[in-house]
Amino acid sequence: MKLSVALAQINPTVGDLNGNSAMIMNSVQAAKAAGAHIIVFPEMIVTGYPVEDLALRPSFQDASIMAVEKIANQISGDIVAVVGYLDRGPQNAVAVIHEGKIKARYVKRHLPNYGVFDEFRNFTPGTSDLVVRIHGVDVALAICEDIWHSMASIASRTPGLVVVPNGSPFERNKDDVRLALVQKRAREIKAPLAYVNMTGGQDDLVFDGDTIVVDKDGQLLARAPQFDDTLIVVAIDCQEASSTPDVVISTDATTDAASSAEIAPRLGDEAEMWQGLVIGLRDYITKNGFKSVVVGLSGGIDSALVAAIAIDALGAKRVNGVAMPSKYSSDHSVEDAQGLADATGIHFRITPISPMVDAYMANMVLKGLAEENLQARVRGTTLMGISNQEGHMVLATGNKSELAVGYSTLYGDAVGGFAPIKDIYKTDVWALAIWRNAQAIAAGHTPPIPERSITKEPSAELRPDQKDSDSLPDYPLLDSVLRLYVDEDHGFEALLKDGFDEGLIRRVISLVDKAEYKRRQYPPGTKVSGRAFGKDRRLPMTSRWNEQ
Repeated sequence: MKLSVALAQINPTVGDLNGNSAMIMNSVQAAKAAGAHIIVFPEMIVTGYPVEDLALRPSFQDASIMAVEKIANQISGDIVAVVGYLDRGPQNAVAVIHEGKIKARYVKRHLPNYGVFDEFRNFTPGTSDLVVRIHGVDVALAICEDIWHSMASIASRTPGLVVVPNGSPFERNKDDVRLALVQKRAREIKAPLAYVNMTGGQDDLVFDGDTIVVDKDGQLLARAPQFDDTLIVVAIDCQEASSTPDVVISTDATTDAASSAEIAPRLGDEAEMWQGLVIGLRDYITKNGFKSVVVGLSGGIDSALVAAIAIDALGAKRVNGVAMPSKYSSDHSVEDAQGLADATGIHFRITPISPMVDAYMANMVLKGLAEENLQARVRGTTLMGISNQEGHMVLATGNKSELAVGYSTLYGDAVGGFAPIKDIYKTDVWALAIWRNAQAIAAGHTPPIPERSITKEPSAELRPDQKDSDSLPDYPLLDSVLRLYVDEDHGFEALLKDGFDEGLIRRVISLVDKAEYKRRQYPPGTKVSGRAFGKDRRLPMTSRWNEQ
């Protein structure tokens, strides 16, 4: 028989139980109107996800339980809702709701404790499977990490359908990995599998949806668009009465099953990265109550890309650009900053820093690097002053290559409330800038990023004729080492086998290892790689271990 399953790919906010509950009820009503028999929501949808140590607070647990019970009381009719919430324990749980009551509860059995996840810290695991009979179909439940482990116990129960609520963060190429896993589990269990994921940004994470439904042979039946809030309804062929259920909700077979889902096309690499960066910034700003942002525009590629991301996330009228030339700034620096502002319509001002730097230098003796860093810190102080006065959040403009090797100034260009490109390497910055301009041209719009910002040699412009290459290896070479050392944990010997020069390896490793204290003080920013600085990669600031 066919069972009509609605999957709610939506964007919760951590701690906003009333707002999340309202979204849930709106989705339930839409699913009922579409003729769905079941609606499945993402993991922890009532509380938002991840809740981190909020899970440990009894008051938060109680509020979550009260919220899911209130939701249950509002769900009438024959539709069954699978709603994720925080239970006592604390436990990561889902409630199976029908006719105003919670008929069953399932607790996540496998808790991830790697990368950005600390679920052993925050939850206690469940100990049993759950199979619920709905319209004669025996539906098994799993939550996110559960399907990354053996599902032999569920397979042994021969369900007619498996539904999986998820809170799976985005990273590059993860959509391919998810699809392969979902297909593999469906074939192992010999039952269709419906996988639903949330959308939106939460701190340094962003969720891309990518909801998937496959049949028992792993054939793709439906796939939701990436990053879009949507409700898909899929008619799934399911075997009836295939198991011995733990809970029976209904035994009557359905006579018709609504379906409106399609297989949405996948985004290209640059497009999905762009969407992740835009939504990560948008939700961080809006969910934290900020109205606007301010960016220091140097005329270079990094600040130009950050501005373009902010424009797509918030709209040009909520973006403020500030050029802060010094005596070492080239003419084209201000020209290119002005060109970006003219092309996009953002608010723009020029605030020279030379008088402020001169005032410092009249009272202090600073030379060399100290003088260079003073300029960066005056710029940082200027941006923070504007932020305090006008209420804009400062966006830091450093990329992953710079963060890796410590090529930034604490309390200077490292200041800010959010760092949109901190998890993309310099070579990715160039690729995204070229891609974004191409998208604008294809749409008949003016490219947001000045061509010269893309093509000119990178420079901090803190001393005469300065170039990044004076202090660092060329970025394509540097990034190729960093991707292996930072992202893949290749040590010294492994990097030698990878074919890199010994001197280059020693130089890069030394720079990376010495900069950990700087990275600890850098603002949060959207994670788009498999190994971001922060929760993904945690190393001591004080260490005498030498990879060399």
